[in-house]
Amino acid sequence: MGFFEKLKNGLSKTKEAFNDRVNEVMANFRKVDEELLESLEEALILSDVGAETATKIVDELRQKAKLEKIEDADAIKEALKEVIANEISKNDSSMNLDTKPSMIMMVGVNGAGKTTSIGKIANSLREEGKKVLVVAADTFRAAAIEQLEVWAQRARVDFYRKAEGSDPASVVFDGIKKAKDESYDVVIVDTAGRLHTKKNLMDELGKIQRIIDRELPEASKEILLVLDGTTGQNMISQAKEFSEVTEITGLVLTKIDGTAKGGAVIGICSEKNIPIKYIGVGEKIDDLQKFDAKDFAKAMFE
Repeated sequence: MGFFEKLKNGLSKTKEAFNDRVNEVMANFRKVDEELLESLEEALILSDVGAETATKIVDELRQKAKLEKIEDADAIKEALKEVIANEISKNDSSMNLDTKPSMIMMVGVNGAGKTTSIGKIANSLREEGKKVLVVAADTFRAAAIEQLEVWAQRARVDFYRKAEGSDPASVVFDGIKKAKDESYDVVIVDTAGRLHTKKNLMDELGKIQRIIDRELPEASKEILLVLDGTTGQNMISQAKEFSEVTEITGLVLTKIDGTAKGGAVIGICSEKNIPIKYIGVGEKIDDLQKFDAKDFAKAMFE
């Protein structure tokens, strides 16, 4: 099965909930008027798109209908698809990994799927021919290092660790030295799954970032926030919280296949202005793929 088919299948719950609401609106109207647009806005909000984004989409739809003289209710659905596709494709989803080594720092709360995402991204980069080193800087959570090592082995990439309880910044420092000495293409750093209320852990995140900036000032750097797709609107608030602490260059969305709340993806793209870099639609090692906005929009409607 190709990834688009997996994406389509993975989005089936979201698509069903989304299309049911949109089609219900369309069934009640024959022509495009203000009442139809207001009903569509409500349907978008109920589909986890978010109030701010729903208003923005409907405003764009209103302008489009006026400019293109769209009067038929069926035609407005096609226009809605175009507006949503534009909204989620405005940010560049490509990974910035131009230097040797390049750095990827993974952040996010426990349970979002950070460890498995590291393994899957490492596997994808190895398949592209890159020499990858995974660095275990989550030294606090019991079994976190072992769990990550298992995923590194599955991905067939190298792994760097120190004893549990080691200072995370020192692990990163030593990992970077190894990467420089042994000519790695990409270093992926795992960080402790932190809740945004824990100030000391957020301070630690800043410390790790300063080590990376000092030791690899010219390196390409990605700071990826892993978000659990089943949490819907909570993804937007988490993205906001983490963005206040560190510059997030991209998002990794997991577990989209198990939820009807995938509409929140549209809200994240629109409100946070942070590109989605990867999207996960399954548990296998190749079920996390680079995000394609057009494919996502197409899968939402097909």
